[in-house]
Amino acid sequence: MSRRKIPGIINVTTKETKKSIRSLNRFDVFLIILVLLLIVTPIVLNLSFRQKTEAETVKPVNLYLSPRFEELLGAEMTEKLILDFLELYPDLQIQVFNQEEIEDDREPDILIIDEGEYRALAKTGALVELSHYTNYDSGESQLAIPLASFMNLFFYNMDILSAAGFDRPPKTRDEFLAYARAVKNNAGLDGIAGAALSLSPADGQALSRDIFSWIWAAGGNFRTGDERPVINTRTIVNDVSFLGGLYRDGLTASGVFTTTGDWRLEEFAAGKIAMMIASSRAIPYLREKMGDNAFGITTIPVPDTAGSYNIDISGIYAALGANSPYPDEAWLFLVFLAEQSHLLREYFKAVPGLVSDIISDGYIKSDPFYSKAWDIFESSVIVKGFSGTPDEDEYENIFYEEIRAFFESNRTAQETVTAIQRRWDEIYVGRE
Repeated sequence: MSRRKIPGIINVTTKETKKSIRSLNRFDVFLIILVLLLIVTPIVLNLSFRQKTEAETVKPVNLYLSPRFEELLGAEMTEKLILDFLELYPDLQIQVFNQEEIEDDREPDILIIDEGEYRALAKTGALVELSHYTNYDSGESQLAIPLASFMNLFFYNMDILSAAGFDRPPKTRDEFLAYARAVKNNAGLDGIAGAALSLSPADGQALSRDIFSWIWAAGGNFRTGDERPVINTRTIVNDVSFLGGLYRDGLTASGVFTTTGDWRLEEFAAGKIAMMIASSRAIPYLREKMGDNAFGITTIPVPDTAGSYNIDISGIYAALGANSPYPDEAWLFLVFLAEQSHLLREYFKAVPGLVSDIISDGYIKSDPFYSKAWDIFESSVIVKGFSGTPDEDEYENIFYEEIRAFFESNRTAQETVTAIQRRWDEIYVGRE
């Protein structure tokens, strides 16, 4: 299985990637070489560097964590991390940032961010370049440390599918469409949508989750590193046609272009959506809201002629704020967080956890939900979208504009893909 590093992200492990579950052929070798050549920031973070020694002194300063720490980790876990860190560095003061309690123009020194936030902050120059601290110059930006990683999965409501006449989740796209139509046409399921797409511009992961995931799952991969991105293929034209039919036939929940993935999760938890794609990060939330016997997870349905099952990886990261007056002291906390990665992965119940791990964490092995997600991960090939590329916004904005025009008009899938390719080529040629 191909596993990649996240663009601009420091790899915090030195474990070797395990051998692929498939026998190596020329294509596998090509993918391996491609990943090795094109991954951004191919660096190994040696967690022993810059550690506090007996001879090292740390000047007394006040460090601030972004409020997202308590939002993502909860107050109890955040407090535990702070106390454990202060045992190592008693001369430092560290607390969660609260603008109302701070008189000057200070901003958080240490950030914890999800995939969408990372991408937005990286674009605006709000993150500190970390190569100075890692003592490794890869020639690429090194902006964050990964704490946990996730993958997209297909979620389904067991009771709704049973009421529609099905005793298992769909495996193919044809079955998926049949299931969605059955839900729509069942009088006893009034007010319940068979499927969902959430493409609000406010959702930084909308395209990757609800559009690109269908393309990747079917074996498509429109981007291979720095080479010209190619979307105008017969396979991807069929993918776009499938998505257009899903929208035009009214099989999705309303508000496709105004809702976010978080909104759809709430609707799914409330029994208003039968099937949807969401991050593995959603599993704990849905178990809490719905229980273990109300929903299931599986692979995204694919065409009968699909190639390899491809996935993209998202994550939660730690980074330094660009306006921190104490980046050296703040870096110590990033190193500390990296050392706590196992604890944080278990807290998030993250699957795969970290893509470089060759052995699953204990919570994965002992739990049917997480072990099922791990099995899917193990049999998948990781692909790379536009995250971290210089023209990421332009490529994705073009796709968004053209796919929306396609959904809301009579334009064909081929015309849509041709338009996207033409505009992508203009960007690529202009960059050369």
